[in-house]
Amino acid sequence: MRRFFVLSLLVLTLVGCSNSGQGELVGVRKKSKPFYQPDPYGMVFVPMGSYTMGVGGQDVVSGQLTQPKSISVSAFFMDETEITNNEYREFVYWVRDSIARSLLGEVLPDVYLISENPKTGEIYDPPYINWKEKIEWNSDDQDAREALEEMFLPEHERFFGKREIDTRKLFYEYFWVDLQAAAKKDFRNDADYRNAALANRPQGLTDRSVYVRKERINVYPDTLAWIHDYSYSFNDPLTEKYFWHTAYDNYPVVGVNWNQAKAFCIWRTEKLNNYLKSQKGEVSLSEFRLPTEAEWEWAARGGNHLNPYPWGGPYTRNERGCFLANFKPLRGNYIADGGLITLVVGHYPPNDWGLYDMAGNVAEWTNSAFDPLSYNFTWDMNPNYTYNAKENDPPVMKRKVVRGGSWKDVSYYLEVTTRAYEYQDTAKCYIGFRCIQPYLGRNKGDNPAKASRVYN
Repeated sequence: MRRFFVLSLLVLTLVGCSNSGQGELVGVRKKSKPFYQPDPYGMVFVPMGSYTMGVGGQDVVSGQLTQPKSISVSAFFMDETEITNNEYREFVYWVRDSIARSLLGEVLPDVYLISENPKTGEIYDPPYINWKEKIEWNSDDQDAREALEEMFLPEHERFFGKREIDTRKLFYEYFWVDLQAAAKKDFRNDADYRNAALANRPQGLTDRSVYVRKERINVYPDTLAWIHDYSYSFNDPLTEKYFWHTAYDNYPVVGVNWNQAKAFCIWRTEKLNNYLKSQKGEVSLSEFRLPTEAEWEWAARGGNHLNPYPWGGPYTRNERGCFLANFKPLRGNYIADGGLITLVVGHYPPNDWGLYDMAGNVAEWTNSAFDPLSYNFTWDMNPNYTYNAKENDPPVMKRKVVRGGSWKDVSYYLEVTTRAYEYQDTAKCYIGFRCIQPYLGRNKGDNPAKASRVYN
């Protein structure tokens, strides 16, 4: 008996040593393969770097808006082109189909909803949408047809009796965490500050739900922007065709306000991470989001620190006299650069980091709120001034920075330092956007799996 006890103790000791790194601190054992962040499809890598933000502009009068400041920016991936109509259409169709499946789930729950995990028996409450089941838009089931009918325009609003989706009902609902509110310091030991702190954080640290925000955004672009942006425009064909017709698939999406662009980024994040989760529990990646003003300028410069344009030179033409972007040259000769309004993305050469149309075609939303003096009060590492404006806030609080210039702008707005703004709840026919994804690490080539201390 004693011999058996000694042998058992010896076995436990050996096993313990094997699992604990021989008593040394080795961290949690990794059962999965080392983390690797691939280049997202359609994105290019922008390395971390330091530059003088705001230097290189040619307009002395607006110098108060672009006061030079040395800053440093972390590495990230960025869409090589602006988001196209075809790409944004995927978002709209996803919202449309999710609403349709939810409505069908009310009458055919066993078909369009998943309420139980078939492997574990876990009950889902609320149930998940069954995306594998095809939507029967013209189903023979009377209940199914009636459930879907509310997604279509009412009969008195139909044009020539056509049965079309009512785009006013395409709402995307999501949640986000207000980290700015959560980060406010709670001066619990100071009576002078306690009341103010608790007013901002009414439940202190006991309930995190006070920082969770819910948004409900209509995702369909404002196609009427082609008309209401210009008093005497004849852009009716663009209003009717630009967003959905295949002829414009690879043109940049416009008529999307800042709130819709933000919602697109969140949907794109969930789309990728849900897929990774389904692939044997692959770890999720960092979120897609709009670039900050500092990130946008660093990306637009393409490593050229002092030149005013993304292509690196001081002129809007190349050595052969060809224009290098889609804008408004020669006092209104719109077609001199090869275009009239928007053009297909990637029509002109990219900058030195492989990014297309960082100047011209359409201007681009950034994540940053606009303030003329924000360069003065933001930090010099990954600077960003944000403000989560509410619907009832005054218009001045809803201003968001727009960069890059567009097809209707003169060359000044194409400069990498030029700052402009629009209101977050407005949509224009000359503003689009692109996304970034922060790089998880210092720079490409840093592999945490190659640590020098490895225990077996």
